[in-house]
Amino acid sequence: MMIDKYSLAERTETLLEYPKIMENAASFSASEEAANIIKDSKPFYDADRAAEVKETVFAIYTLIKSRNDEPRSNLPSIGFLLPKIETQGTVLALDEALATGLFIERGTELTNWIIKERAEKEQNTKGRQRLLALISEEALPDCSPAVAEIFKVIDREGNLRDLPALRAIKKRISALEKELKTAVTRYTAQDEYKRMLQSPLPSQRDGRTVLAVKANYRGRISGIVHEVSSSGQTVFVEPLDVVEKNNDILLEKRNLDAEIQKIMRELTEKINAGAENIKKLHTTVIELECLRTRAKYSLATKGHFAKDADGGHETLVLKKARHPMLKKAVPINIEMKNSTRTLIITGPNTGGKTVALKTLGLLAMMNQSALALPVEEGSVLPLFDGIYADIGDEQSIDQSLSTFSAHITKISAITACATENSLVLLDELGSGTDPQEGGAIAMAVLDYMIEKNSRMIITTHHGILKNYGYTRQGVENASVEFDAQTLSPTYKIINGLPGESRAIDIAEGNGLNGVIVKNARKYIDEEKSDISELIKGLEQKQRELAGIEQKSTAEQNRLKEEKRKADLKELQLRQKETELKRESIGKLQVFLGESRKTLENLVRELKEGEVTREKTLKVKEFLNTLAHNAEMESSVLNEEERLVREQFLNMRENGESGEGATGGVTFAPGMEVFAGSSKQRGVIVRADKKKTAGNSWIVKTGSLKISFPEKDLVPAVPLKEKISASWAAEYGSPESAVLELKLLGMRLDEATSAVRRQIEAAVLSGLKSFSVIHGMGNGILQKGIHEYLKNDPAVADYYFARPELGGFGRTEVILR
Repeated sequence: MMIDKYSLAERTETLLEYPKIMENAASFSASEEAANIIKDSKPFYDADRAAEVKETVFAIYTLIKSRNDEPRSNLPSIGFLLPKIETQGTVLALDEALATGLFIERGTELTNWIIKERAEKEQNTKGRQRLLALISEEALPDCSPAVAEIFKVIDREGNLRDLPALRAIKKRISALEKELKTAVTRYTAQDEYKRMLQSPLPSQRDGRTVLAVKANYRGRISGIVHEVSSSGQTVFVEPLDVVEKNNDILLEKRNLDAEIQKIMRELTEKINAGAENIKKLHTTVIELECLRTRAKYSLATKGHFAKDADGGHETLVLKKARHPMLKKAVPINIEMKNSTRTLIITGPNTGGKTVALKTLGLLAMMNQSALALPVEEGSVLPLFDGIYADIGDEQSIDQSLSTFSAHITKISAITACATENSLVLLDELGSGTDPQEGGAIAMAVLDYMIEKNSRMIITTHHGILKNYGYTRQGVENASVEFDAQTLSPTYKIINGLPGESRAIDIAEGNGLNGVIVKNARKYIDEEKSDISELIKGLEQKQRELAGIEQKSTAEQNRLKEEKRKADLKELQLRQKETELKRESIGKLQVFLGESRKTLENLVRELKEGEVTREKTLKVKEFLNTLAHNAEMESSVLNEEERLVREQFLNMRENGESGEGATGGVTFAPGMEVFAGSSKQRGVIVRADKKKTAGNSWIVKTGSLKISFPEKDLVPAVPLKEKISASWAAEYGSPESAVLELKLLGMRLDEATSAVRRQIEAAVLSGLKSFSVIHGMGNGILQKGIHEYLKNDPAVADYYFARPELGGFGRTEVILR
């Protein structure tokens, strides 16, 4: 059975759980139409298209991350209405017209948010340019006339407005209903008739008001019988004097329905005039929402976008990659640098070889779907024209396929479809048959794929393939590390070394009979080759080198830390010296001022004696020289102080501080600092809780209290290397914000207090939205929470969740 390229790609996507990832991503969409497109989407295997979409998604990702005014309203589905809107003579229902109006309004709000002017550097990025090209004037026609017409007729709750044409009919219906009620009351209120009725309340049959009359009184009330109860005890009669009034009401209601139909027909014709524009807007908005959904998923998962490989497909690096579907995934590193095109991974069972293949394949698909990956920054992935995998056992009794046959069928399809720009992942290549023949087939497959120059990663237990990795250009061996003492894998991939299968050790650890294990080791000892000992020696050398490298790194970090402390100590001493000199100059200036007055008085007194003018000038010249020297000394100190501040800032910018961005110093209330570009001396009063972006502090400079970002503060003397008690320890840290606040079982005062603390924590942590679960009950908790949210200045909007997410028992809160 031959597998075609499309089926092979689809099987690989299912095998790697790609559909589940896209389903998760779709849940972040504000549009059901966009969510369905995301669920059904495939990776972009055209490199140019993949790069374009990725850059555009990153541009939206940056906008969401840097701005807090993102539109969050749901976009109604109107795709199925477009043919109806385009067809002459059709009439939209109220809910259909409402959906159309809301879609145009909210879609325009989304596009305006993207169009909004941003900083010049953002506008010059490729992704930003493509985003702006997507929302050109041609793609965004003006649909405001249709919106205006829709909301002239209906309100935003979907109800018809009180139009003049309907008002008169409704007034007549109301008057007739009052007359009908009076006529019916004559029967239900008078004692003569009350005893004849089964119920004092009138009933409705086919839209007409009737009375429930006891069967034995049927002849006492003249009228039309509409129905008899199943027991035969009750007859539903429409009295003759009520018949005409029922007729009048039904007639007026039909007139009302006809008038409504006329209004909706006229409205539909007006909407139909802009059908082409609405269709264009719909296409653009849904495409934008698909891009925004990918960006919102990337932001929510806190991943990083992989860099595209420089110079085509020459580098593949995944740093601390985690499988997104595994809750407790161990981060792994996978590297294929320089000219390496094939990586052969060997090692024990349960060592993580298969998980590594699945992780790489799935992350490559996510990368070509413009999603951020669960990796560290600096990861690099090429863009592939196809991703193919043969992982696991697909034997089939129905199709007479053994394990080996199933593998070969799939490998045959992969070898036919793969190109030099494809990624091929083969698990346990050559398994399921005689080891010698299986190894030969595996090497032949590798030869063929290497000739095609495909990017390939395989796992195997065949010892012959370990030697193959050393003898072929562009092929590298790798292994999954195994702790021989604990008999457990570490899941770390080591490039350059093949690994042992450790089958006997694992079997012994899993409880295999000791006699069997002993005999197995005996057979191995009798047939052991030198290659096993060679591998063990290489692994030992690798561990020794890793230990030496770790010690070297630790020593470098220690020396760097000691240098930082020495530089910091030097700064402290220089600042202290500067302060002492400034204090001395201050005293000298005071002394100089006092001395000047004393000497001038003395000169005036001496003038009366034999002191000449020449002597007086010499005294004043002396004083001026003394003042000039004091000013020069002060200037020198100012310059020295400036150099100290610059050196401190340079240490901060160059990352030599060792502890955050503040030179190893934790800012706290009471600390003296130089603040702002003018470096005014001041004292920190408290943290500025109103600022959500980064750390900011209220600093008292003179009589003013001003907020400064932490990056604009420089510690002033006295400078301590460590503050004895941090802000959190002294004042207590705020509670952590949560995505879902549960208030069930709380009293109203407890609940509002919990909401207040949640909002404060959310503002401090930068969380822009969260959910409050209050339940429905009697509605007391719901109303109280809504009243509190209405009056809280930090709340931008709040609304009930969608029915499938909790409806009236759950409120979504959006912060400013």
